[in-house]
Amino acid sequence: MDRPLDTGDPAAFRAPREVDVLVPTRNRPAALATTLAGVAAQEGVPFGVAVSDQSDGPPGWTDPAAAGMVRVLRHRGHPVLLGRHQPRRGLAEHRAHLLARSSARYVLCLDDDVWLEPATLARLVAAIAELRCGFVGNAVHGLSYRDDVRPDSHRQFEPWTGRPHPERVRPGSPEWWRAGLHAAANLLHVTEKLRLAPGEWRPYKVSWIGGCVLFDRAKLVDSGGFDFWRRLPPDHQGEDAAAQLAVLERHGGAGIVPSGAFHLEVPTTVVDRGLEAWEVTLRTS
Repeated sequence: MDRPLDTGDPAAFRAPREVDVLVPTRNRPAALATTLAGVAAQEGVPFGVAVSDQSDGPPGWTDPAAAGMVRVLRHRGHPVLLGRHQPRRGLAEHRAHLLARSSARYVLCLDDDVWLEPATLARLVAAIAELRCGFVGNAVHGLSYRDDVRPDSHRQFEPWTGRPHPERVRPGSPEWWRAGLHAAANLLHVTEKLRLAPGEWRPYKVSWIGGCVLFDRAKLVDSGGFDFWRRLPPDHQGEDAAAQLAVLERHGGAGIVPSGAFHLEVPTTVVDRGLEAWEVTLRTS
């Protein structure tokens, strides 16, 4: 039988570090194990990992595969903090809880259904350091749509030609519809047409990115972080978009191609979607 996992010391975890990977999870032990496997394969930058679980039953990291990946991460020198966070007060509050666990320069908000190919984290860190904006992200590829080519959506791809500048993006604006580029496998098809050289990456304009976003933590906090959770009912979605829109307006942001983030396409655990968080935050901003 596997030995119990040490959940880690929250105070020790807050030691200064380049990057922390923040993973909220609920009722997805197999997907969590796969996500952690992708994180464990990252190299080239020191990082820690914080996992916060709101499962209805035992936490996901008690699954043998997920527990094995926690041990691999620690074996490779990456501190891992595991926590149960109850009661559930909504997605935004869960992300705020995780953010408060970190003192790292950068935080990667990573969903528990995303696998990262090797070198993804190092590329994102290099990009945000060069661009000096509030966030950079890798939109997730849905490979079940690999052969579903949608040229009309590809027109939303607009590269940045310099450092990203702050943008005020609102529903109904032309900029708002940039998010359509991130559906299905659109970004994969666009990237293939760019024929990037090995190691080359390019920033492009976004409204928001789901699944894998690296923030400059100080700029995220300066923009309010996820503290807007107090203005929301527990049943909401779109908390990632709400935070990114705020950072985008103050500090700018960008998507990065190539993306090394791949969506596992497992069923959602967010079944109560009573409200888009950005509907509230934009109304009061």
